[in-house]
Amino acid sequence: MSGVASTTTAAPSEPADKRSTSVVLLGSTIDGEPLPRVRRRLTPPSHRSGAWWGWLAPLAVTLCAGILHFWGLSNPHDITFDETYYAKDAYSLLVKHYASNFENDGNDENGSEADAKINSGTTEGIFEEGPSLVVHPEVGKWMIAVGEWMFGMTSFGWRFSSAAVGTLMVLVMCRLVRRLTGSTLLGCVAGALLALDGLHFVMSRIALLDIFLAFWLLCAVHCLVADRDWARAKLARKYEISPTFDTWDFGPVRGFLLRPWRIAAGVCFGLAAGTKWSAVFVVAGFGLLIWMWDSGMRRSIGVPRAPLKSLLADALPSFFTIIVVGFVVYVGSWIGLLTHAQRFEDAFGHAYDAKDWTWSSVDDKPSSTLGHVRHDLNILWNFHKEVYMFHTGEFIKDATHPFQSDPGGWLVLNRPLGIASVSGDESVIANCPEGKECVKQILALGTPVLWWGGVFALIAGAGYWVSRRDWRFGVPLVGVLTTWLPWFWNDTRPIFFYYGVAIIPFTVIAVTLVLGKLLGKKSASYERRLIGSLAAGVFVLAVALNFVYFYPIWSNGLLTNEEWNDRMWLTKWI
Repeated sequence: MSGVASTTTAAPSEPADKRSTSVVLLGSTIDGEPLPRVRRRLTPPSHRSGAWWGWLAPLAVTLCAGILHFWGLSNPHDITFDETYYAKDAYSLLVKHYASNFENDGNDENGSEADAKINSGTTEGIFEEGPSLVVHPEVGKWMIAVGEWMFGMTSFGWRFSSAAVGTLMVLVMCRLVRRLTGSTLLGCVAGALLALDGLHFVMSRIALLDIFLAFWLLCAVHCLVADRDWARAKLARKYEISPTFDTWDFGPVRGFLLRPWRIAAGVCFGLAAGTKWSAVFVVAGFGLLIWMWDSGMRRSIGVPRAPLKSLLADALPSFFTIIVVGFVVYVGSWIGLLTHAQRFEDAFGHAYDAKDWTWSSVDDKPSSTLGHVRHDLNILWNFHKEVYMFHTGEFIKDATHPFQSDPGGWLVLNRPLGIASVSGDESVIANCPEGKECVKQILALGTPVLWWGGVFALIAGAGYWVSRRDWRFGVPLVGVLTTWLPWFWNDTRPIFFYYGVAIIPFTVIAVTLVLGKLLGKKSASYERRLIGSLAAGVFVLAVALNFVYFYPIWSNGLLTNEEWNDRMWLTKWI
């Protein structure tokens, strides 16, 4: 199965060098050029670009993004919007090692007493007894807790990790697009576009979970693309030209059973799911995509019935290296609950009335170490059932929110989310011009030029993927579909546009790939390259200027009412 049946050899009468350069031309490359020999086709484009520049330029872009994200990070100084859940849950994990209740946490007209104490600069007496029925996994909260451990329970502390992760996403984006295109320039363009997106900027400066979800998903996809390069580079070293396989040959198998980049992808997917469950849809979508990649790789060296054989030779091992590894990481990420499992069963495991239910773990009678482990895992399972019922139950379906958004309009920015806002004259807002009404706001809104241009890029990308078989466009298309479409199944409950922060990295990839097409091939005429460069440059400049224009409503900046109204381009933004 793992061997090669035979290798094509030249006839004795042919010159010695003819065999090494001849190849049957079966089609054309994604750029329309004749197919080169197998080794040249399988060598990843990033392997032919400068390694030093490929790191230095992305690091420079990342440094600029970091300055942008960290500048004024503490503003506003109080707990804002859903930071009341995640910043405090993170702090309870840091201090008590499990999600705890907080003092009078929003149970009366005066709001949360714990929030008031934290905003005043103290954490004394903020906890109540008993665990909290948190409705999201723990990974993102542990990451928030890192900043709180470093800088204390302050606005900078609970936002530090979001800013750091948002900045690191720029580096990952630069390197990912460089892998896809072989161009450090396009990689840096992609990183800059991500840093200049308003939604990514806002979510990198507030202690919510979604930026961590987007980060781990982008890392996982980068690992899958790196694995594609790794596998093809390995084949390129093995084959100079296409070998000959018989009907039952699979091509190389043993050398592809343990793929380090796929193990890394499994870890990242597990951490993504350990941040928010919506990651499982992305895992499923990219699982199908990498099967297509593996099938194409085997077909490229002449393996017959490659899709079917790839199911056995590639997809089955990948189930263990990605799914099983990811599942183990996910379960392990619940360490806070698992090490205090009995507290959660005592608090939530017994039915309070006829409408409630009793956890199956209550009937466990563990008498050994293994029995206690099974009991704790059973508590975790029942806790998951409780959380699932919260997300899908009648209570959440009947709820409403003034900023809830229909996912059908997310890609065109139909309804952003107001995270923080204060308005008034100089007596309310410092430095407001005399006689003027002013606004200070944080609005979770994407950069309009980038998002609206991204819609056209995704449509064009679908055309390139289907008609030109350009595999690279599969990455952004599968990414957007798996981070966007699943929300349509949940549109009976309040959902919000800021969930789309996981969409924008893939939209940026699509935009950058289309910009690469605009630039044209190296062999194109000077005029063609000049026009393409101008078109791409104008778009990037338009995104940058659009970001500068909207920056005040993303950073809690001061605007007069007239200036604020000028930025409300759509009535649904108000």
